[in-house]
Amino acid sequence: MSKKTLFDKVWDAHVVSSIENGPQILYIDRHLIHEVTSPQAFNELENRGIPIFRPEQIVATADHNTPTLNQDQPIKDALSRKQLEQLSENCKKNNITLYELGHKYNGIVHVMAPELGITQPGITMVCGDSHTSTHGAFGAIAFGIGTSQVAQVFASQCLLLKKPKSLRVTVNGKLKKGVLPKDVILYIISKLGTNSGTGYFCEYAGDVVENMSMEGRMTVCNMSIEMGARGGMIAPDETTFEYIKGRKFAPQGEAFEKKVAYWKTLPSDEGAVFDKEYTFDAADIEPMVTYGTNPGMGIKITESIPVEDNASFQKSLKYMDFKAGESLIDKPINYVFIGSCTNSRIEDFRVAAEYIKGKQKADNVTAWLVPGSKQVEAQIIEEGLKAIFDEAGFELRQPGCSACLAMNDDKIPQGEYCVSTSNRNFEGRQGQGSRTILASPLVAAATAVEGKIIDITKHLN
Repeated sequence: MSKKTLFDKVWDAHVVSSIENGPQILYIDRHLIHEVTSPQAFNELENRGIPIFRPEQIVATADHNTPTLNQDQPIKDALSRKQLEQLSENCKKNNITLYELGHKYNGIVHVMAPELGITQPGITMVCGDSHTSTHGAFGAIAFGIGTSQVAQVFASQCLLLKKPKSLRVTVNGKLKKGVLPKDVILYIISKLGTNSGTGYFCEYAGDVVENMSMEGRMTVCNMSIEMGARGGMIAPDETTFEYIKGRKFAPQGEAFEKKVAYWKTLPSDEGAVFDKEYTFDAADIEPMVTYGTNPGMGIKITESIPVEDNASFQKSLKYMDFKAGESLIDKPINYVFIGSCTNSRIEDFRVAAEYIKGKQKADNVTAWLVPGSKQVEAQIIEEGLKAIFDEAGFELRQPGCSACLAMNDDKIPQGEYCVSTSNRNFEGRQGQGSRTILASPLVAAATAVEGKIIDITKHLN
């Protein structure tokens, strides 16, 4: 018996048929949809008279261009309103489960699916959204697809794909105080670059990853796509099983025990060979910030911007109005955003609240805290975190993708810097002419309190 990786085991179990030396037909267990990439696919099927093959395997939510204020009122923006109406209509017509704006299970697709137990080890999952890789934290094969592929899955519950190669990134050792999973993945991408994962599915391993909570693992897998990988995966273990247990769509009782027995067979076999391997030492990782216009342009908060002599690097620095050799410490910042499918889970807000407690937000800062789901929002209130945020002058908004991609009203003004816990710092990503600095929830919270970037390592007792 040949040794198999976690990725091989899940992929091979879902191959319906193969073309010799060519693509394979892969069965898809769960299909997540939202209002932005689904209407065209629904239209295509309707025009061709093709029914949705398995509506019970699809779950829909409204998230991308939903407002994060006054969600109980009619949506002002005409395009957003039209897209949400269209989603409701399409789901109703095709018997698809939809969590509309305001529903107690509504939220960002990659936050609400795991917390409802829809995401499980050993399954294949797709969504018309690149950060679907988040769900790989459970030992699932999860990846983003384009609109034409959304239509393929609607029609056949399958996709025609070429099997990606395998990559493993191992991080061993003990993380320093104040270093969060977000710093781990930003560090990895800064070292490997944004193309290092192209053509690969990446498995994260090592004791640092094993010691992470499910929420931390989701943050890491979420940003696999930022190093060019098709997706990221982490082997399921007791942490995974405990997280899933008792959730709404999780198997219950004896069925759950049976599933766990299967899930335990999924981790990569001892001696399984990967196409590419990288290893990092936890001791080398520190709180990170980005300084450029792709997530690979990251430095430790204590480091200076490197000096590089190439046109795209120069263009990037010009857009950000930074200089090579400059330190970002004491850089004044007027906007802070804690949210997105990368960092909008309850643990992220707990970390922020712990730092913020008893402090005040700087007067120059607009600080938006946007929970990833209605359930996270409810937890923030129940745990008393909202009171901490309110007293400190932070604004807790309603769930949605918000200022991660500015498809809604939450935009960062032109020329302004935003320290953001989201996943992308491309030009104009958070609003035309806006400048994004990616960081962890802890660094973001500290920036909001100080009104500038500080060396967080000096402020941790």
